[in-house]
Amino acid sequence: MLSDVRIIEIEAIGPAPFAAMLLADLGADVITVHRKAPADAPGKSDNNLLDRGKRSIALDLKAPEDIITLKALLRGADGLIEGFRPGVMERLGLGPDECFAEQSRLVYGRMTGWGQAGPKAREAGHDLNYIGLSGALWYASPAGATPFPPPTLVGDIGGGGLYLVIGMLSALLKARATGRGTVVDAAIVDGSAHMMNLLMSLRAAGSFATERGHSLLDGPHWSRTYQCDDGLFLSVQCLEPKFYKIFLERLGLAGDAEFEQQFEKSLWPDLSARLTDLFAGQSRAHWLALFDGSDACVGPVLSPDDAKADPHMAARGVWQTTDGRLQAAAAPRFDGKKPAPAPPSPYRGQHTAEILAELKGDASNR
Repeated sequence: MLSDVRIIEIEAIGPAPFAAMLLADLGADVITVHRKAPADAPGKSDNNLLDRGKRSIALDLKAPEDIITLKALLRGADGLIEGFRPGVMERLGLGPDECFAEQSRLVYGRMTGWGQAGPKAREAGHDLNYIGLSGALWYASPAGATPFPPPTLVGDIGGGGLYLVIGMLSALLKARATGRGTVVDAAIVDGSAHMMNLLMSLRAAGSFATERGHSLLDGPHWSRTYQCDDGLFLSVQCLEPKFYKIFLERLGLAGDAEFEQQFEKSLWPDLSARLTDLFAGQSRAHWLALFDGSDACVGPVLSPDDAKADPHMAARGVWQTTDGRLQAAAAPRFDGKKPAPAPPSPYRGQHTAEILAELKGDASNR
């Protein structure tokens, strides 16, 4: 879909390389400008899964000759992605004004936690800090438990990387229509707060309370996970009465005076306790067989490794193992086609000579 788009990505961690990976998954020619020596980042390998499908050139952005090379790359690019704290690119002489001078229609994507402006803009932070401030962490766990979401998904990826991609694609459309570039200020605090608007719509309708455990989706016995006697987990979320009815029928609870009062909040704690005891009495396989093929909205909570083997996930080819590494296939899909196998990730500087030769050829053709 993006085969005619070229993105220059300045090496960073977390949401910025994820956003660039997603653009590469969609067909963009993404050139990652790696440091000549790897940064001291915990858990980050030199051959990063998030670099799959990209090309790598190794540059020192404090060296004048390498800045010249980067600016030459920008002259043939549609977009740039950077994930530094505010002011760093400007100090390198690579702020928006300098880059627009090289390519007036450039989409300049900036990925930060706090945003380019505001009292905390230049402070350090991480996923939990951003979504804690934005409000997105508040409902992350059951009432009485310390809020803790799936690592990176709500903040770095959901509120950060995906919003950067949306901003980049929107600005690319504008640039092609007008010839003018745009700065995209993608902040995790902004995006993760924006993601709360579905819950805010329920709150406006009176279905969501500020106090955790008292709302339509975070308090009921029919909207949570349960542990089975083998230590494995089930997800239960039969919101609509017609699905809840099937849930009760399969469990032999139809006609139970308390369970029949699906939306009676005062009963939710006791009913959750009853279901906790019930599900703990049998294996997950037993319960999955009981609910198989129904619309009771009950399913397993799987690890990524187990998800790969699930018949539905396997049929869609969602999880793949490439070069010995488990990873999810590109999404979304187009025209119903399965995604291609995940491409390899380049090593630091793997395509430096190739990209420099392209630049030399471009210069000789002008």
